[in-house]
Amino acid sequence: MDNSVLIEAQAASLIYRDGERVVRAVDSVSLQVRPGEFVGIVGPSGSGKSSLLYLLSGLKLPTQGAVRYRGRCYTEASDAERSAMRRERFGFVFQQPYLLGYLTVLENVVVGAPDVRAYRERALWLLEQLGLADKAHRYPPALSGGERQRACVARALLMEPEVIFADEPTAALDQQTGLHVLDLLEQHRGTGAVVLVTHDPLMLRYCDTVYKLRSGQVEAVETAPAKPLTRADSPPTP
Repeated sequence: MDNSVLIEAQAASLIYRDGERVVRAVDSVSLQVRPGEFVGIVGPSGSGKSSLLYLLSGLKLPTQGAVRYRGRCYTEASDAERSAMRRERFGFVFQQPYLLGYLTVLENVVVGAPDVRAYRERALWLLEQLGLADKAHRYPPALSGGERQRACVARALLMEPEVIFADEPTAALDQQTGLHVLDLLEQHRGTGAVVLVTHDPLMLRYCDTVYKLRSGQVEAVETAPAKPLTRADSPPTP
């Protein structure tokens, strides 16, 4: 495998039974994710977008075909290896934000960091960028759904993972805030890749490659010219 490829799916399928019906949630999809690439996955409801993201991130294993991270096949790795990979190499933003109710927003953002004190300054910077600086010491029940989602985005960005998997990360946000979240994900291209699942074409503005799904299959692939990375501000690093 090419060393410049982070994640590769080769004819990957996710098949399950629903009573007597066989469902091919993902049907023989092949694609690659490279360092610094912003990949979009779009399609109508039920087209397999989220299922494909779960396969690429190792949250689910393919029932046919293969998915690899840096050449390592997920099905050949142990549960512990895949768990460590997701914890140490990947960042996640899901459509339904999940925060620990007994921790403050700031504590939720740094909860997975190996050294909480070392990452505190970066966490505060991210919260400021996301309009949550004044909510850092509040608890999740006091936040709106959109604010909880932005806190999850900060958590995903905190340790500058190799790949951020974002499943409809702007669904609970107004358009202006959603575009600002995308700006932060775009900045992440300088250190890692982004895989974005969305139903909103406007949210594809930064994507280098867009895979359009229908019935679990890639219906079309669109590519855009390479875009220069610009950063208005430099985030703190531990």
